Amino acid sequence: MTLAQPTVTAITQEGRLALARSGQPLPSPVEVYFEVANRCNSLCATCPLTFSPQEAAKQLSLEEFVQLVAQFPDLRRAVLQGIGEPLLNRELPAMIRHLKERGVYVVFNTNATLLTYRRQVELIESGLDELRVSIDGSTPETYLKVRGIPAFERVVANVAEMVRTKRERGAEQPRLSFWVTGMRENLPELPGVVELAARIGVEEVYLQRMVFWGEGLAIAEQSIYQQHREEAAAIIEQAEQLAQRLGVRLAGAGGAHPRESIVERPDQPEPWRACSRPLRLAYVTAQGNALPCCIAPFTDAPYESIILGNYLRDGVQAVWTGERYQRFREQLQSSTPHPACRNCGIAWSL
Repeated sequence: MTLAQPTVTAITQEGRLALARSGQPLPSPVEVYFEVANRCNSLCATCPLTFSPQEAAKQLSLEEFVQLVAQFPDLRRAVLQGIGEPLLNRELPAMIRHLKERGVYVVFNTNATLLTYRRQVELIESGLDELRVSIDGSTPETYLKVRGIPAFERVVANVAEMVRTKRERGAEQPRLSFWVTGMRENLPELPGVVELAARIGVEEVYLQRMVFWGEGLAIAEQSIYQQHREEAAAIIEQAEQLAQRLGVRLAGAGGAHPRESIVERPDQPEPWRACSRPLRLAYVTAQGNALPCCIAPFTDAPYESIILGNYLRDGVQAVWTGERYQRFREQLQSSTPHPACRNCGIAWSL
């Protein structure tokens, strides 16, 4: 039986928002993104890492990781990714086991190029809850154009083997899913991704938004935010019908409807006000820097402006309750948010 992913907004978003508005310290984060490696073996045309790496190459050590985790007493969900490929970190299985000993739900995205049989077994034995494979297309040609390396067949073979390895070992975890970042270049292949998932035994496909920031394929012309919504809706409907027939779950990021993820625009004039990430979620880069969320590096905000402190140097409590973080949260609840938050609300392919 597949365990449900825990709700991580405990203490309620409204409660945290009230504390933030009153200027009182917020409770400890319930969700943390740990950037366990900040380099990648892909060259994705939508990722800032391909064009302009912002931090010196580094991997979190197990010792650093354990020290950080100890400072998050309310941690319920951990995402072991940031800008980089998590499987590059050889200590990843030990990190997962450490989190599972604390009862934390653990998930990460991977390009699956390094998902060898040995890695498959390590991840299964570590207790990993969920493994998300970024695929972004159903053909080698589109995969190469979006993800920058000719690895489509290898990725498909690795994931198919992971399905078999789970079955042979009688393992229900980790949940496996394919993830597609929707844009004009690859959205027509969404039905093909659904077919591929069904063929090799992946039960879930997710469609997520693209943030465009001006380079590679991360440009306004590829976005479905302001135009092409009718065409996108038709493709999504086709994929939905196919998914229903093949027994694959098709959803948007966060469990939303796929159309909600990529086609439907928000009703509120200032969508950033609804964001609870800086109130409940911490993001730790491989260098220890504190960022407000996983989207901020994908906006065109200056990188230095989204660094809110350093968890490794100063400690979690000092950063999380510090003046710079508090000022960022105050801006988020105003009509003049930080540029990263404004760009998130405007530039996402909603």
